[in-house]
Amino acid sequence: MLRGLFGVTVALPFLETFAPRRAAAGTGDVPPFAIFMRQANGVAQATNDEPEMFWPSEVGPLSKESLERDSDRAVSELKDYAGQLILVRGVNFAFPGNGCGHSGGGNQCLTAARVSDDPSGNESLAMGESIDNRIATELNPAGVEPLTLYAGRMAGYINEVLSYRGPKQLRAAERNPFNAYKKLFGLADVDAEAQQALAERRASVNDLVRGEMLALIGRKDLSKSDRERLELHFDSIRDLEASLACELPPEEVAAMEAISPNVGRSENVEAVARMQMDIIALAMACGVTRAATLQVGDGNDGTEYTIHGVRQKSYHKISHRIDSDGSEGPPIEGAQELHHQIDRIHARMFKHLLDRLASYKLGSGTLLDHGVAVWLNDNADKYHSYRKVPYILAGGAAGYLKTGQFVDMKVTNNKLLNTIGAAVGCKNGQGGPLDDFGDESLEGGLLDPIVA
Repeated sequence: MLRGLFGVTVALPFLETFAPRRAAAGTGDVPPFAIFMRQANGVAQATNDEPEMFWPSEVGPLSKESLERDSDRAVSELKDYAGQLILVRGVNFAFPGNGCGHSGGGNQCLTAARVSDDPSGNESLAMGESIDNRIATELNPAGVEPLTLYAGRMAGYINEVLSYRGPKQLRAAERNPFNAYKKLFGLADVDAEAQQALAERRASVNDLVRGEMLALIGRKDLSKSDRERLELHFDSIRDLEASLACELPPEEVAAMEAISPNVGRSENVEAVARMQMDIIALAMACGVTRAATLQVGDGNDGTEYTIHGVRQKSYHKISHRIDSDGSEGPPIEGAQELHHQIDRIHARMFKHLLDRLASYKLGSGTLLDHGVAVWLNDNADKYHSYRKVPYILAGGAAGYLKTGQFVDMKVTNNKLLNTIGAAVGCKNGQGGPLDDFGDESLEGGLLDPIVA
């Protein structure tokens, strides 16, 4: 940690110069971690009345060339990371919803738990903890929770859906990247007078810890790779600050705080998601937490995405293929193609996260190599089914996962969540790899085809 003016603390990336040497790991490597990015409303995959527009045309090994050949599929947006991907088709939720398919899917996607009887409908809750909570509870320092972030509006019908401390204990998410940024760098506890001084000076947290930063970089025992890592880290902080100040509409540039009332506007969702991902990448590089979630959009995401220069109807209506949030309404022309384009938008969001993780070079590999990032959904398709819910993984969790493949199997999501938990170091009650996460009625075990 570097400490500076106003109580600012900047956590540093793992540095090989100061790292203990460990077997099977390079010095300066971070411990494995997991990040989860959630999309709503299913994807434009094959149904009984619509063609495939999401998955590759063939299961098996992935390469940049194979994804380029499938350029009409949404996952082709991730072609640059083909060798680090695991595409998992065929994952099912084990339990029915209780009056609302969106809420029931959100209840299960990271918990593999039953949906509550009371409350029900759009207010239903998960009857178990989520995997990010399990990872944080077991692997983080005591009291350090998973990083729980959000991008998009909160309309009130269904807001957060992802992170649970336990049965019916839904964790609130931070939707304002400026607030998440302040918490990450110890600015949240700075008094109002200091906050005002910072705003007037437009000071970077780099400026506030400059004395310790220069002393650290000036150490003669610091390796060349550590210097490069620190330079990237401080550049990333400045880039994030520039994004917070400048990427939203000009009328909000006067102060970073002005972002707050507008983080949910449709035209800002993608920019806010990227900012939140930058914060997540910084947090993982510093070892602040071993788990993070980012929810994009509310429970039945009503974001109005801009496609080909035209602001479209709400994503939820497009996913229904009709101009209605219910079951009846006039058809939306070209709705499947619009849904496909929204899938591509989410794929590009996910790629931004992978780009940020891959930019950190560690003792062996990149930050992406040492963790696993997951793009998931709380529904499967336009029918909002719980069958064939897509999970896209990237990163091998320090070699635990077998990457570069597209697998298709019928499996309940508890086994996939077990595998992710085990990959980052979680254990079962007997001290072996985690294999019993989720509702106790479910068959335990790991997803063996994706374990290296």
